[in-house]
Amino acid sequence: MLAKSYPYYLANKAVYANEDLKVLDKYSGEVAAVVAMADSSVIDSAIAASVKAAVPMAKMAAYERQEVLDHCVKRFRERFDELAEALCVEAGKPIKDAQGEVTRLIDTFRIAAEESTRIGGEVIPMDISPRAKGYTGMSKRVPIGPCSFISPFNFPLNLAAHKVAPAIAAGCPFVLKPASLTPIGAIIIGEILAETNLPEGAFSILPCRRDGAALFTEDDRLKLLSFTGSPDVGWALKAKAGKKPVILELGGNAACVVDHDSDIDDAVSRIVFGAFYQSGQSCIGVQRIYIHESIYSQFKKKMVAATKALKMGNPKDPETFIGPMISVNEATRLDNWVQEAVAGGADLLCGGQRDGAMLQATLLEGVGINQNIRDEEAFGPVAILDSFRDFNAVLKDINSSKFGLQAGIFTRDLYKAQKAWDTLEVGGVVIGDVPSWRVDHMPYGGVKDSGLGREGIKYAIEDMTELRLMVIRTTDKDV
Repeated sequence: MLAKSYPYYLANKAVYANEDLKVLDKYSGEVAAVVAMADSSVIDSAIAASVKAAVPMAKMAAYERQEVLDHCVKRFRERFDELAEALCVEAGKPIKDAQGEVTRLIDTFRIAAEESTRIGGEVIPMDISPRAKGYTGMSKRVPIGPCSFISPFNFPLNLAAHKVAPAIAAGCPFVLKPASLTPIGAIIIGEILAETNLPEGAFSILPCRRDGAALFTEDDRLKLLSFTGSPDVGWALKAKAGKKPVILELGGNAACVVDHDSDIDDAVSRIVFGAFYQSGQSCIGVQRIYIHESIYSQFKKKMVAATKALKMGNPKDPETFIGPMISVNEATRLDNWVQEAVAGGADLLCGGQRDGAMLQATLLEGVGINQNIRDEEAFGPVAILDSFRDFNAVLKDINSSKFGLQAGIFTRDLYKAQKAWDTLEVGGVVIGDVPSWRVDHMPYGGVKDSGLGREGIKYAIEDMTELRLMVIRTTDKDV
């Protein structure tokens, strides 16, 4: 059962300062819990505490950081059902998807525990010319210092974990702003971190209003900003971040190609999942589906039937596949895009009905250019179908998007797979599956408006550490 009231965490300690943030059950619309909100003075205190914690965190031995992460893995497993329920309530996530996210949360911390003891360096030969004879170089990675994290509403556990876990592994203190719509999961992570022996000030988890969040971006005491969310917000934050490195995981409108030699039933099964799991609220959810003209009619018939069969309703029901979107406003925005496309000549194949925050799984075909549903990020249960004849032309069409996160290619042709990998302007190409596929240790991120940098524990640790070089000169007298 969820608690009725949650604190924020300031310098490792729970603070029940107020009950200002009302967290809604996204299905019923009722208040599920209240959460304390931090103001700018609290955020300033948290940053100051993280600065004081920087040296103690850096001095923690690798095995000590690993023990913290292992403790989290153990406690996440023990509190699995509670964490899944929190996701189901605060995010409206169907319970099976919620359980899947808790499993990934555990994976992310487990991977971080493993990586915490293998943050290595290298020996660098320096004697590339006579003037460098007798010199040897060695490098190691050192923590970058206090980090600022801003996490989104759609994966409130695992996308927070992709910031928190590598920071602990690297020895960086941090302040985290969880999404105000879904703060409870991050607060539970804080509750578990507070059970460990992390140095005072090692972490603060602070739901706050936007007017208090400027310090997360602009304060020079913070040495790195990692943001996951919308492109408009992300690029605006980067412009205000000053000298600190910025990692941005932003939006997408992921494309999937189904070539003529594909297993149609397998492709339909995977694409239905990729387009509509967790009600389509994923930045790598399948949005644009390109099907070879020779199998288009077969694919469309099966895709429409599979989409119509998805159960929509209460996310607590294990049979539910489509739950509510995060808010009525978001559902209305996407519904408007669907209606605009239809008014512009698109055919509505199925779905297209909205009730509050509930929007049916929707398929469109014949969507014209310059339509929002084609050009922008849907971030909901809507996908569009197009037929194609020329594989090279469809790759060019995919690249016409301003986004570039991941793409999926169903083909049995090795050369086409290689061509897609070489040609597509995206962070990742998935062959034989949907772009929505992700495992939590792989490099994950995008190009163009989809962001900067890569997540995946090893790669995040690289961002949260700096190379430090030592050069040693020896002479004949030393040997």
